[in-house]
Amino acid sequence: MKDRISLVLIMCFLLAFLVIFQNYFDTFWAIIFLISFMSAYMFYMYIAIKHQKRKLRKNPPSCECLYKPFVSIMVPCHNEEDVIEDTVKNISALDYSDFEIILIDDRSTDSTPEIIKKLEEKFDKVKILLRKEGDFPGKSAVLNDAMKIAKGDAILVFDADAKIQPDFLKKMIIKLEPKDVGAVQARKNIINAKQNFLTACQYNEYVMDTHLQIGRDAVRGAVELRGNGEIIKREALEDINGWNNETITDDLDMSTRLHVKGWDIRFCPDAIVYEEGVVTFPALIRQRRRWVEGSIRRYLEYAGDVLFTKDMNLRVGFDLIAYISEFLLPFWLVSEIIIQAFRFVKGYSNDILSSLILVFCTAVFFASGLIYSLRKYSHYGFFRAIYEALITAIYVVAIWFPIVLFIILKIVFTKKTMDWGKTQHGVSNVTLKEAV
Repeated sequence: MKDRISLVLIMCFLLAFLVIFQNYFDTFWAIIFLISFMSAYMFYMYIAIKHQKRKLRKNPPSCECLYKPFVSIMVPCHNEEDVIEDTVKNISALDYSDFEIILIDDRSTDSTPEIIKKLEEKFDKVKILLRKEGDFPGKSAVLNDAMKIAKGDAILVFDADAKIQPDFLKKMIIKLEPKDVGAVQARKNIINAKQNFLTACQYNEYVMDTHLQIGRDAVRGAVELRGNGEIIKREALEDINGWNNETITDDLDMSTRLHVKGWDIRFCPDAIVYEEGVVTFPALIRQRRRWVEGSIRRYLEYAGDVLFTKDMNLRVGFDLIAYISEFLLPFWLVSEIIIQAFRFVKGYSNDILSSLILVFCTAVFFASGLIYSLRKYSHYGFFRAIYEALITAIYVVAIWFPIVLFIILKIVFTKKTMDWGKTQHGVSNVTLKEAV
């Protein structure tokens, strides 16, 4: 109910602002202001990234890290018979001495329990936890249960299809060492990017996310955890009372709660975790629906904490508020066009041309950022980057806009559910060697 009331108030405020603004101000200047603000913020990130790189060149970090915690690696498993054995073999090859692997079976109906029992017998560092049928559902509950048997001072979480390089953990630990850092997120990459149109677009999405995460890290903003390839200090976990069992996006929820408590989250682009991209449209919709709903709900739930906490860095708070625009923008643009189209049909004075220009400028701004990201992090040629940016922009409009609008209506008119929409693994035969 709290989420519903908060969202209704936000939408009413936004609609009232649009109506009042259109009656008394020129939309053209709103466009100029919006573009200027977005450009200034991205330029600020660009300068911060350059400054950070220059500092690292002058004072490169020591290769010898004195912080060497025992690490508990947790891998939740629900019907993962197709991938879990390869994943455990891959993780077991880590070039780090003090770690354990905890495989948690979350009420699987396939042969996953039998497979992980054999893996426990085969690998000394592996131990398993079998959850019962009546246990609380969800990834957060799985991880909270695993914490009861985990020995680590740091907790590393992987999805069941994760693939990494042997030096992954060493790179992450260096970032986790400072006392104020509570967690570190690795760079995520799509291992089957060439499989079809959807996986190619997901790869491009992840490249754009890498660019934004690097920027947020450079300005010491609100870097976010991504669920797969995240490492958290036990001290930080205990400070926020572990994972939230009532959320459908454990990573995003935890990110916000860590920030509110004053913990810094860093991004490590040199440590890459590969995962499978979703290969079918229905599966993609289920996955993104969960991501969007979980992200919007955590903002509604922790809005007061974000605005009034004394522990959170001011830059983190500003960055969090700026990030919310990702979800308000679709509602804003659609509302803007509907209002202007109504005025046009009724013969009232309108700025429908300015509204269409606003949509176009937003698309160009997104595409420009994506072109830059693809050229910098994937080393694409100029024309290939333009092509990939165009198809991904179409993909984003077709996927994200309808889902955001649907989730807004869902939160307003329906009760909250713990509908996970599990991502299917084992859909690709691409090896880590082929992906790298």
